[in-house]
Amino acid sequence: MIDTNTIAAAKFYRLIREFVATIQPWDTRAVYYDVKPDEVRDLTLVSKRVYGNRDESLAVMASAGLNHIDQELKQGRMVLPNSTTLYQLKRQSGFESVADLRENFKPVWAE
Repeated sequence: MIDTNTIAAAKFYRLIREFVATIQPWDTRAVYYDVKPDEVRDLTLVSKRVYGNRDESLAVMASAGLNHIDQELKQGRMVLPNSTTLYQLKRQSGFESVADLRENFKPVWAE
C-alpha cells in the first residue's frame, strides 16, 4: 500500500538505526533482546515477543541493520527501542506499521 508520505518508512528506518547506534547501555529507552534460533528467519516473531504484536518487523529489521525482510537475523543480543520510544520515533517520522492505526493511506494520528 502506498503511503501518502512516501518517505515515512525510510525516515523511520533511519531514526531506528540512529537510535541503536547512539544508545548507551544504561539508557532505559532501549530493550536488549537475545535472538533465539527460531527467530533468525522470522522478524515478526521478534516483534511479537518484544512488542506484543507482529506489526513491528520494520523496527526489528532496522534495529538489526538488515537491508531486506528476507535477510536472516544473527543470533545474539540486539538493541531495540522500548515501546514508548518506538511510538515517539513513529510520530517523528510519520510512519505507522499497525494496520488498525492507518486509514486512507496514512496514520490516523497524522495531521
